Amino acid sequence: MKILLIHSDFIEYEPKKKAIESAEKLVKSKVRVEDCLVVFCSAEDGDSMDVVKPTIENIKDVANQVKADRIVVYPFVHLCSKPASPSVALQIVKAIEEGLKDSYEVYRAPFGWYKEFTLKCKGHPLSELSREIAAGKEKDVSEAVKKEPELKSEFFIIEPSGAEHKIEIRDGKVIGFDFSKYEKLGKLVNYEMAKSHIVDKEPPHIGIMKRLELVNYEDASDPGNFRYMPKGRLIKSLLEDFVTRETIKHGAMEVETPIMYDYEHPALKSYLNRFPSRQYTIQTPNKKVFLRFSACFGQFLMAHDSNISYRNLPLSMYELTKYSFRVEQRGEIAGLRRLRTFTMPDCHALCKDITQAKDEMQRRFELARTVVEGSGLSISDDMEFAIRVVRDFYEENKDFVHAIIRKWGKPAFVEIWDKKFFYFIFKYEWNFVDALDKAATLTTDQIDVENAERYDIRFIDSDNKKKFPVILHLSPSGAIERVMYGLLEKAYMQQQAGKNPTLPMWLSPTQIRLCPVNDSFIPFAENISEQLEKENIRSDIDDRTESIGKKIRDAEMEWVPIIVVLGEKERDSGQLPARFRETGKVENMAIKDLVRSVTDKTKNFPYKQLSLPKLLTKRPVFN
Repeated sequence: MKILLIHSDFIEYEPKKKAIESAEKLVKSKVRVEDCLVVFCSAEDGDSMDVVKPTIENIKDVANQVKADRIVVYPFVHLCSKPASPSVALQIVKAIEEGLKDSYEVYRAPFGWYKEFTLKCKGHPLSELSREIAAGKEKDVSEAVKKEPELKSEFFIIEPSGAEHKIEIRDGKVIGFDFSKYEKLGKLVNYEMAKSHIVDKEPPHIGIMKRLELVNYEDASDPGNFRYMPKGRLIKSLLEDFVTRETIKHGAMEVETPIMYDYEHPALKSYLNRFPSRQYTIQTPNKKVFLRFSACFGQFLMAHDSNISYRNLPLSMYELTKYSFRVEQRGEIAGLRRLRTFTMPDCHALCKDITQAKDEMQRRFELARTVVEGSGLSISDDMEFAIRVVRDFYEENKDFVHAIIRKWGKPAFVEIWDKKFFYFIFKYEWNFVDALDKAATLTTDQIDVENAERYDIRFIDSDNKKKFPVILHLSPSGAIERVMYGLLEKAYMQQQAGKNPTLPMWLSPTQIRLCPVNDSFIPFAENISEQLEKENIRSDIDDRTESIGKKIRDAEMEWVPIIVVLGEKERDSGQLPARFRETGKVENMAIKDLVRSVTDKTKNFPYKQLSLPKLLTKRPVFN
């Protein structure tokens, strides 16, 4: 069952024509309902009466939040691709209508008709929500996912000074803190407190990734899986190398573990039910398995089989998972922002106790800062901070929580749980807020107090006794695909602000485009390109029979950072006119100065060649 909930000033609808032979008999020809919650609903193939109760609960939850007294149940088959049979669907919507009548004034649009309707949405943060209810069909969904709606929370904004501001939604608005100086934090709070991750509009980065020939959908795969063309693969692999290098430099030991595990393994099955994620499951010739959603399983099993001393702690293990898998719900999948298959840098640290865990988490915070800012995202301009914490831990460790917020340097959104619900008692998130005001978590770290015992991971302490460590779960960057999403969304927002959209120099597939004025200067361009290659600079040559103006425009459309036109004057003088995309300026410089302009921005970052022909005439066009 899928429902779309619109808090409306009014809805007016009028049946026009039967859509099916078994359409309901009309009672009224035209209906107008003022100040109401309109619930568009669509029963899916396989739905039964089991979906009625959870659907009613979801509707009541939203109605109570927006303080709606009137509800309009509006059958709308177009919400799903495989609808239930008309008889089943009608039975379900009638039951939903009846189940709401005890608490609300309820209207229901006639079933089986093409209807003309006019609706005015109120436009506050909770006025547009959607839900997907699959009662009885999600047998492989973890207990944490099923019970997450029961979680009781209080929400706060906590400033670096330690000042706490309790916030809540009242009449559809977040109150309790002045967000006028923290616009993106306000957007994060609205997004998180609305509790809906449905995307009803295509994020800008999707069009950009296609146009730049970086990434595209793969129709032959499951939704949320992508094809990476040569330029996109280069960017992704450079980010993978950078995150891995910095994490190892920070002291982590790199390992590799399997991507699938026995669904009935006692420790693994227990962990599955404590993790808020949906899994892919597969029946192999021997057993039922699930595809990993992180590197936790392999690293924990490896730690279980290791001899660990207190002298080894904190002990960090790291894997760049190719790949992790999560069955994100339809409607939530959105380009590189939310996928079903992704590349996750996963670094766990075994710590002696909570005190050591808190110290190590603060040290790892600086690793995350290096990774995120090195990738091209600014903490001050692009990221917002969230913390999820159990109340008991917060009350006992306020100094630590406030110290983390001071490290961040801006107010943080804090959710405090009444009791421990997941395997962790503290978690922080670095969130990117995109052009559609949706938030996506990149960096995250957690304090895990359950899994050492669950996996029987022990260390020998100084008193020669075996003890369970505390485990930290860090992804220094978040999913690599999500970093790419953040960079493309940031570039789009730069463009909206009147700036030239760019990627960091070290991630730009072509760093210098050489544009000979005619074919006779192609050898000159090839000579310069060879010199640039020796300096680990990626260059290519536009050898097409196009005007220089066309070549420059096309290079700008590809976001090439530096464009150099080559003709007789440049060959004779040795001065190259470098057009810098970021500033729009053209500077004449010797090749050594051109090299320096790139290497100053790429120093200490990974380098790889672009696996495309150097001459543009030799390149295919990717879709």
